[in-house]
Amino acid sequence: MKVFRNRNELKNLKPSAIALGNFDGIHKGHQTLIGACIESAKSLDLVSSVFTFSNHPTNVIAGETVIKNIITFDEKAHILEKMGIDCLFSFAFDQSIRTSTPDDFCRDLLFGALKMKEAFCGFNYHFGYKAKGNPDTLRQIGTELGYGVTVLPPVEIEGEVVSSTLIRKAVDEGNLDRYRLFTGRRYALVGHVIEGRRFGRTLGFPTINLALDLSMALPPNGVYLTRTIVERKHYDSITNVGQKPTVGLFAKNAETHIFDFDRDIYGMDVRVQFIELLREERTFSSIEQLTVQIENDCITARKLHQERRRNRHEIC
Repeated sequence: MKVFRNRNELKNLKPSAIALGNFDGIHKGHQTLIGACIESAKSLDLVSSVFTFSNHPTNVIAGETVIKNIITFDEKAHILEKMGIDCLFSFAFDQSIRTSTPDDFCRDLLFGALKMKEAFCGFNYHFGYKAKGNPDTLRQIGTELGYGVTVLPPVEIEGEVVSSTLIRKAVDEGNLDRYRLFTGRRYALVGHVIEGRRFGRTLGFPTINLALDLSMALPPNGVYLTRTIVERKHYDSITNVGQKPTVGLFAKNAETHIFDFDRDIYGMDVRVQFIELLREERTFSSIEQLTVQIENDCITARKLHQERRRNRHEIC
């Protein structure tokens, strides 16, 4: 998949079918829209593309983080590539785009610069200065310029319209099953393993540490049953998200203990998939009490991992 971050990178583009939207979280509604775009591109011999912004317009306008991201840019790009998208246009929502009229946005950018022949958007898509453009605007201009427009209706699951807002709420509440229901995948933290205080190692439970980006949607503090992916291999693990109140007050971070794993992976990229919340984070009266609780948490986590493997085997 080719990735374009600004207009200066646009060269020798071929006619495209373009899915338009923010696509934060790439939930099942987004997947339906993008899938329709890909199928249309195949049937019309067009390049399948996605146009989105690398920063959230609402945050730019507000001048602060009002809406937290659900997934990172790298994860978004990875998912889109796996889905079969050929080109990703991920431009910054800058002053030029912010003040662009809906007409200019369609004519100059989408149709002119990006060679759009087919547009795909959701029922609630808005664009252009002060978000005055909508699907009807896209259709009206398309009739004049000659590009097609497909507007997809909302996708409902269990009586609720799937949305990024709904998914952020699921993350904030630690409702991991709900996150998976709406996205089709587990919530995950992805990033570099950083050097920590090695406090867990002194207790007999070495951990890997991930720095948390507070502009991302993060689950509540607590201990979670997790699976950690290192170099495409999956390992049973347990993860504490929080501020370690028993040993001092720290910035929110994630520490993962990988079972039966003894490798130095500092600086490497890992993916920690969250399965379920085991308990909320709390303050213990002593290090000894904390150590006992960690031992019990690990015993519980190992049993749950074993049960999950056994159940999968029985289903097969």
